[in-house]
Amino acid sequence: MGEDLRLGLNLGYWQRHADDATETVLAAERLGYDSVWTAEAYGSDAFTPLAWYGARTSRIKLGTSVAQISARTPVATAMTAMTLDHLTGGRLLLGIGASGPQVVEGWYGVPFPRPLARTREYADIMRQVWCREEPVTSAGPHYPLPHPGGTGLGKPLKLITHPLRADIPLYLGAEGPKNVALAAEIAHGWLPLFALPGEIERMYGDALAGARPGFDIAAMVMVLITDDVRAALDGVKMMLTLYIGGMGAKSRNFHADIVARMGYADAAQKIQELYLAGRKDEAFHAIPDELADGISLVGPAGRIRERLQPWRDSPVTTLLAMGPRDEPTLRTVRDLVLG
Repeated sequence: MGEDLRLGLNLGYWQRHADDATETVLAAERLGYDSVWTAEAYGSDAFTPLAWYGARTSRIKLGTSVAQISARTPVATAMTAMTLDHLTGGRLLLGIGASGPQVVEGWYGVPFPRPLARTREYADIMRQVWCREEPVTSAGPHYPLPHPGGTGLGKPLKLITHPLRADIPLYLGAEGPKNVALAAEIAHGWLPLFALPGEIERMYGDALAGARPGFDIAAMVMVLITDDVRAALDGVKMMLTLYIGGMGAKSRNFHADIVARMGYADAAQKIQELYLAGRKDEAFHAIPDELADGISLVGPAGRIRERLQPWRDSPVTTLLAMGPRDEPTLRTVRDLVLG
């Protein structure tokens, strides 16, 4: 995959006025980055920053990593995606994901169960909207259109605006094998949050077997260029401490589950137990260095160059760098990845 590996930049969440990354995005575009991605959880939304950056750029693709399906109805997301795709000249990459029960039920106030079935139905409705072949209908059960209750006056409707593209590229944020298989079946790409490049085939080979030609595996990878490898690994471990320990409940934490499937089941259980008991420092120290090192690219440029090889040998087709913000660092990462 070495010659074909694309490079993108994942900005994560927008959090405050000072976090305007316009200069970073402009630099990434000048340097030949293929795409820039934004995120949402329960703060900033994913689409507004992309509109802001899209208005200031002309070439770089604009991705959501990811837009939460419980935040909007399928047609609302389809309308937003169509509008943004039009305004930016067909540059949108629409990443969607189910999030988790804490956010879905605690923040959006809707049920979480059956995320795979909901995602499939969601994607089908969006594609009906963009195709404009017929008025949009859905038998449900998650998003029935027209609504079967209410006044009884609802009727199938067709999108008023003609989309620039009838098939906006769709990506799924997925961690479990069944969800990855769904991405391979219905989407243009998969957005793994944590990936050990050498384990992707073992963990997801069967799930990816049905992927269409050109299926894009766009892996999010923390990249820290520094001579202090210890400090860089600790930065990755701080992030892992939160995700493994606190992003989910004891009975259901998708991030802990994926770490367990990577071969770190005992560590994942210990990290989560310590974190939920309020012993966050101990949870941090319980994260194996080899796990943090395996999912990231940290250290001096020469070390990162060597550690890129497992990514080149893996099924990953796009590397989404998380962390770089200044132009010199972006240039170094560009040179390392693209040559």
